[in-house]
Amino acid sequence: MKTFLPKVNQDDRKWHVIDADGAVLGRLAVQVANVLRGKNKPVFTPHLDAGDFVVVINAEKVLVTGKKETEKLFMSYSGWKGGERYRSVAEIRQRHPEKLIMHAVKGMIPKNRLGRKLLTKLKVYKGSAHPHSAQQPASFKLENQ
Repeated sequence: MKTFLPKVNQDDRKWHVIDADGAVLGRLAVQVANVLRGKNKPVFTPHLDAGDFVVVINAEKVLVTGKKETEKLFMSYSGWKGGERYRSVAEIRQRHPEKLIMHAVKGMIPKNRLGRKLLTKLKVYKGSAHPHSAQQPASFKLENQ
């Protein structure tokens, strides 16, 4: 018995638009990561890129539960001695709300070459406008929202 390997064609990729308005960050990130990997398709193979493109709009309107808005801290390091910087979710949301969704999705995909390739198919935008209308993206209905 031979192992079935699907023919992953670059032309079969679809584009999905997800509106993050009122969505909980973690639950949104799980569904985005599943679409990026192709887990929603019957030809899913763990070591192949069979996923679709995802455009997330209204990134500044994503919700976090509990006290995470003020108490959850993200650390960045400049590389210099004493160069650690901690920022809360509220500070990141104010300056770059796209980074909240990118960071959450990045933690849910493989940490290897495949994961880095998958992240290039994720496009996150602050407002409701995006430059990918030529790809005719279909709206994606979030589950449990």
